[in-house]
Amino acid sequence: MSTPYPFTAIVGQDDLRLGLLLNAVSPAVGGVLVRGEKGTAKSTAVRALAALMPEVSVVPGCRFSCDPVAPDPACPDGPHADAPGVSRPARTVELPVGASEDRLVGALDIERALSEGVKAFEPGLLADAHRGILYVDEVNLLHDHLVDLLLDAAAMGASYVEREGVSVRHAARFLLVGTMNPEEGELRPQLLDRFGLTVEVAASRDTDERVEVVRRRLAYDDDPEGFAARWAAEESALRERIAAARALLPRVVLGDGVLRQIAATCAAFEVDGMRADIVMARTATALAAWAGREEVTADDVRQAALLALPHRRRRNPFDAPGLDEDKLDQTLDEAGEQDSDPGDPDDDPDGGGNDDGGGGGGVPPQADGDRTPPPAGEGGDTPSQAPESAPDAPGRSAGAEQQPVAAAEPFRTKMLSVPGLGEGAAGRRSRARTEHGRTTGARRPQGSLTKLHLAATVQAAAPHQRSRGRSGRGLVVRRDDLRQATREGREGNLVLFVVDASGSMAARQRMSAVKGAVLSLLLDAYQRRDKVGLVTFRGKDAEVALPPTSSVDAAASRLESLPTGGRTPLAAGLLKAHDVLRVERLRDPARRPLLVVVTDGRATGGPEPVALAGRAGRLHRSEGTASVVVDCESGYVRLGLAGELARELGGTAVTLDELRADSIAGLVKDVTAAGRAA
Repeated sequence: MSTPYPFTAIVGQDDLRLGLLLNAVSPAVGGVLVRGEKGTAKSTAVRALAALMPEVSVVPGCRFSCDPVAPDPACPDGPHADAPGVSRPARTVELPVGASEDRLVGALDIERALSEGVKAFEPGLLADAHRGILYVDEVNLLHDHLVDLLLDAAAMGASYVEREGVSVRHAARFLLVGTMNPEEGELRPQLLDRFGLTVEVAASRDTDERVEVVRRRLAYDDDPEGFAARWAAEESALRERIAAARALLPRVVLGDGVLRQIAATCAAFEVDGMRADIVMARTATALAAWAGREEVTADDVRQAALLALPHRRRRNPFDAPGLDEDKLDQTLDEAGEQDSDPGDPDDDPDGGGNDDGGGGGGVPPQADGDRTPPPAGEGGDTPSQAPESAPDAPGRSAGAEQQPVAAAEPFRTKMLSVPGLGEGAAGRRSRARTEHGRTTGARRPQGSLTKLHLAATVQAAAPHQRSRGRSGRGLVVRRDDLRQATREGREGNLVLFVVDASGSMAARQRMSAVKGAVLSLLLDAYQRRDKVGLVTFRGKDAEVALPPTSSVDAAASRLESLPTGGRTPLAAGLLKAHDVLRVERLRDPARRPLLVVVTDGRATGGPEPVALAGRAGRLHRSEGTASVVVDCESGYVRLGLAGELARELGGTAVTLDELRADSIAGLVKDVTAAGRAA
């Protein structure tokens, strides 16, 4: 086993180290999510934490790490007789992003269960992680069905494995630690809330600190054992401090005053549910114990808020996580004053604390990621302020670049899906053959059996019972009789947006509405687990504003800063999209694409621009690319060019109004398969 990098040798990253140490002191805090760019020691710190964790006492021979003092009565290896326990180091179990369901929760031998009535169970990673650390690198890329299993285990402290009525349960209480790079996409809100704390990490911009990082890393790579030995004293001292804080933790007092500050802070930042209050209370208590104090202070509450609230105040996927520290300080001060003298109304001459600073219960200030445009009369361009004008109107040139405008308020869109039956990554958009969903048939298993089709298995085994010498009531089942259930569910697609940013779209009201529509579709893609990409065209050419990624908020950020103006090279945009899809088919052939072209259908610039756009559209149709054109044309006189483009693509066209889920313009429109009526 390789020597881990010492925890105390990590340079900087104070928040990261504090978040991990608080969980080592009090596992009840609920784990930590580490967000940050690549190469910032996220994985190194998590792996180094295991060496600092106190040893655990386990029942000898128990595969589920039962505590000898209080063994699990439902342990599959039980019941355990009274016997002295053995100590071992706490485990750090890593969950790979591509792990199977059986690898996570364990595998049950269905053949022996049916034929012998024996629960032959092979434990999974959740059993290995019991009373230790479960580490998920790139947790935001974890498949949905694994996320669901992880949520269940984290909520109940137990794992259940069920196969056609045969079930096994075992305890699974662990410290959940996840790392992620936000550029690769955000985390599902349900799993996000399961992490007690979150920390943001970034590489230092201080030259001396960066030099020290490189120096220590090179020294470790040259001689891991020798490097670890040089830090052994610091590691031992930190391990002793953790043990002392754990011993002090039960004696720490959480007074009514600080508890009121915790409740007021959570209310002020409008976090959902009560988990945030509980996590803050546990974190503040752990902070006091870590500092060697027996009483929680306001400073502990403030630090706990900075660790426990940022990931819980996001109102939608495009909100940037974070906390307004000025508002936090004001809320803590007001709650402290109220607790010190709650009965004196003269302390607040305004009678309620409704000052300009925004006290508890106010709406959180808009972060950089918020997309809500400012109200009319408060600056900025909104649809109500700038009437639409033609691109050739006086004072506006079709060739001049216009400044980016804010997107209109996003809305719930109708579902656009790819026709046919796919086999891509699990998601929520198009029909696909998946491991989860409704049962549609049965087949012989390819590899290990995961989902038994009981009726088909019995039907396959029934004709052979006499030849197999069946004498009792039990069914004689052989391996060849087992049948795997085939299931149909939903897959995630690659949604590639091709957005017209030319002068014909530059009227502020129109572009604001267009951005609002694309933002709405991006939100829909986030909810349906799609990858997204963004191609824009304007002036003389098209560009890939965002290569295909799982980070829809990165696409929203690029959309926000999108300028407009110039000619309309529609053909260039479609050809650029074709190049992107060609590369993605090689990278991920199972993920089917959906092309969403957002334009009014006009094409200008170069010889025969309309004909070139038509040929580019037919190229997509010949390769079977499902497509939809969002028609942005407005006004009393409509040329219908977007509809013509949709026919060339072999897809369908929807107007901005028809795109709304609550529109009465028609029913949900599936994308017409390429190759159907042109």
